[in-house]
Amino acid sequence: MQGCPLKCRWCSNPESWQAHPIIMTRNMKCIRCGKCVQACPIGAITMDEKEGRRIDWAQCNQCLECAHVCPAEAIVVCGKYMSLGEVMAEVESDRLFYQNSGGGVTVSGGEPLSQPEFVQELLKRCKERELHTALDTSGYAPWSKLEKILEYVDLVLFDVKHLDPHQHREGTGQSNELILDNLEKTAAKVRTWLRVPLIPGYNDSVEHVTKLAELGRRVGAEKISLLPYHEWGKAKYEQIGRHYSMDQTPAPTPEHLQELQEIIQGLELKATISS
Repeated sequence: MQGCPLKCRWCSNPESWQAHPIIMTRNMKCIRCGKCVQACPIGAITMDEKEGRRIDWAQCNQCLECAHVCPAEAIVVCGKYMSLGEVMAEVESDRLFYQNSGGGVTVSGGEPLSQPEFVQELLKRCKERELHTALDTSGYAPWSKLEKILEYVDLVLFDVKHLDPHQHREGTGQSNELILDNLEKTAAKVRTWLRVPLIPGYNDSVEHVTKLAELGRRVGAEKISLLPYHEWGKAKYEQIGRHYSMDQTPAPTPEHLQELQEIIQGLELKATISS
């Protein structure tokens, strides 16, 4: 789902922050034909003889006209509007895979709770078709909306970025009081796994991970998945006209990851390290 109220500094999918389709550039494909310049209704795109196409991202209104006329796909549309019927057709096309793997449908984002009515109806239809359902969420939404969605969810993958509200706001743009409150309520109703993006120097200390494990055990989470920091989404920031603020951040070492995993397991919680 497109749209997210959090703006995590390390996010690998910044193109999903907006609740509508946006343009994404692929500069290596640009053939300098100038069609995007002609199509832009507000003059946000110019063509330089030496540097090629330039986009004034502060001026761009995301009308998408440039992407529609680009013959080389050097500007593309990221995201699209779909009806419930169209999404369910995609879901049903993988039914054999669900049956063979023992899996099901996971609704993720962005933040799926940013589109609560759509997600609720989507998951309801999945349950009507006897499909296993999972919700991957930050938990940042009114409980009244989350509670209704949980009626049709078998498993919640609940992201926890930081336990300190000030540090959480520094890293994501929002505080965490609502998130932690929703976590307790969610884990009391539905099977819950905690997912922790492990960011060096931010939330990867032994002390913080120990507190996370204690929280997971207290609320009854089945396991904690550690998601080590990586730069796989770094290039996307330039492609959508944003600044990446995590340069020079190292990935956690295997030794440190093992140490944190053992801390969680020492508190009698299953711990996995995922990509």
